[in-house]
Amino acid sequence: MGHTDHRAEVREFLSSRRARITPDQAGLPAYGGNRRVEGLRREEVAMLAGVSIDYYVRMERGNLSGASESVLDALARALQLDEAERDHLFALARAAERGPRRRRTPPTSVRPVVQQVLDAISDAPAWVRNGRHDILATNRIGRALYAPVFADPRRPVNTTRFLYLDPAAREFFVDWDRVANDAAAMLRLEAGRDPHDRALIELVGELSTQSEVFRKRWASHDVQFHRSGQKRLRHPIVGQLDLNFETMELPSEPGLSLNVYTATPNTPTADGLTMLASWAATQELSESPQS
Repeated sequence: MGHTDHRAEVREFLSSRRARITPDQAGLPAYGGNRRVEGLRREEVAMLAGVSIDYYVRMERGNLSGASESVLDALARALQLDEAERDHLFALARAAERGPRRRRTPPTSVRPVVQQVLDAISDAPAWVRNGRHDILATNRIGRALYAPVFADPRRPVNTTRFLYLDPAAREFFVDWDRVANDAAAMLRLEAGRDPHDRALIELVGELSTQSEVFRKRWASHDVQFHRSGQKRLRHPIVGQLDLNFETMELPSEPGLSLNVYTATPNTPTADGLTMLASWAATQELSESPQS
């Protein structure tokens, strides 16, 4: 997979969103009992968006060049896109206008002050990742929490590669199926924002070649934000941890996000994180050079 076919991306995204909406969901009468298409017809989407059928067909064939913000807004409403899907549609339209120009290469490391911020978070696992899901920096307890992920000798560590290609992932992530689905949808969103990121293209190619499950989920064209929620992990040292996470973009580091996991106070998971912090400190001490 050496390049991204932008027209195919647009075509498959729009047709897949159209296929999931029934006339009833769109508030349209369903004439006749034998519809030849799944979901809405193109002319129905055009009518709902207030554009000509010829114009919509041109867009669904992969040509978003010149589409105004108002047209994209109307199309997003007609297709009942959620916030992440709308963001993806606008990113695809921007890519059509930019042509072959590339964004700034995403960072592959962090500034020392960012590492200092991570180290100052002593009681909660925290790390910084890029849009490809490479972990670029972490604090001590974060590395301990993701010890099975860091067991892969390749650097930078990539959580989605671990999810799909390492058998240990199904044991580590209690809700593996949901987490894997979310990861593929997040990568698809990133691919829309930066379709010329060669490292991302190579990662998707690697996952597509080696994982049939990833290929199917990538082909769904689903997209998703990853801002906050819950994640259940089965840690090899401290057992199951039911964690809350928050993801925050770093304004001073475009393309990088800070991820922090916390536990509800006075719960077994809070006790587990305390044990994990103690274990991590012991491991660090045992691995440090002896004077």
